[in-house]
Amino acid sequence: MKKLRANLLPWLVAVCFAQAAGATDIGDEKRGADLFRKYCASCHQIGAGAVNRIGPHLNGIFDRKAGSIEGFRYSKDMLRQGADGLVWNFENLDVYLENPRSLISRTRMNFRGLKDPQDRADVIAYLRQFSANPADIPEAAPTALPSEHVVPPEILAIKGDPEYGEYLASECLTCHQRSGADEGIPSITGWPVEDFVVAMHAYKEKKRPHPVMQMMAGRLSNEEIAALAAYFETLGE
Repeated sequence: MKKLRANLLPWLVAVCFAQAAGATDIGDEKRGADLFRKYCASCHQIGAGAVNRIGPHLNGIFDRKAGSIEGFRYSKDMLRQGADGLVWNFENLDVYLENPRSLISRTRMNFRGLKDPQDRADVIAYLRQFSANPADIPEAAPTALPSEHVVPPEILAIKGDPEYGEYLASECLTCHQRSGADEGIPSITGWPVEDFVVAMHAYKEKKRPHPVMQMMAGRLSNEEIAALAAYFETLGE
């Protein structure tokens, strides 16, 4: 078992950080990639190895506080908006892409904006490929949806052992960060037990499409899922 886990971990990490593919309900990410190259790529990088250039890199943009990338020189107005609570969600990105100065008065982003709503939707769909993708993780921004999966009450009633959950959690923590940091892979630290259990059983029954999570959940018993849920909830306390 230990040898199997050792061989499996590098593959798990690679798959967890791979880009999500396929159409989204926001826009056409393939068309968005063309628009990004045309209008955005001269200032911004995105994807593996992306760094700050004239503009900050755009990996993990969704749910990120404005002006928060360490080491990048933002305008005072951008920093002020971030301090006031501006977070990059679908609505704010849509407004900013239409006319940056309508949201940040003295932004350094010298861009006239995308006036066509479909163009903006397509660019946002492309950006989402480099954040947690709700096609695989329904709770992820920007189209977060509650789970509709129903788990029998007797399974929800199982009392999980957090210590056993900690022992089982090593594979989870190859992708998810113990600290709760969210950089492309969504945080599961502090999740309510019931939400965690419902999500894992949805993967177990292949109601959610993420292949790695389906495989991981499929190997776990009801008691092991309950133990993991108990452990990750305690991490948020």
